[in-house]
Amino acid sequence: MRPQPIPPQPGQESVWDYPRPPRLQPTSEWVEVLFNDQLIAKSQSCYRVLETSHPPVYYIPPADIQLQYLQPSLRTSFCEFKGSARYWIVQVGSQIAIDAAWSYPDPSPAFLPLRDYLAFYPDRMQECRVDGELVQPQPEGFYGGWITRRVVGPFKGGPGSWGW
Repeated sequence: MRPQPIPPQPGQESVWDYPRPPRLQPTSEWVEVLFNDQLIAKSQSCYRVLETSHPPVYYIPPADIQLQYLQPSLRTSFCEFKGSARYWIVQVGSQIAIDAAWSYPDPSPAFLPLRDYLAFYPDRMQECRVDGELVQPQPEGFYGGWITRRVVGPFKGGPGSWGW
């Protein structure tokens, strides 16, 4: 059963207005990822993937990521919209986050701009920020969405939301 969407206030968007299949949207927002006190990504050239009931997922261009802190994982997955994903281990010093980021090396045609861009699970990083605002992770680590004051839900991932 679909939940009752929270009405957005001025300057906000409802995740219930996002499409399915998802939409790819460029953004000039400042996106930052911090792990073990190291800024591993900072960009103003990202994409957001917007999908019904999900907070946005931010994809960061590899040129704006400190790739020396990432190593490929053995994990893979498949998205019906974007294609096959590969996962990444993030390590800074002795701190390690397994499968903390993912990318699409050969995305489906609708998502070709995402090729090799990386998305990070905010609950596995020390901090993720959008325009300076600390991001809240999507509930239960579900899909790695980034929740800010800009978006309202309810968000898929919490208890009882698997049927949405």
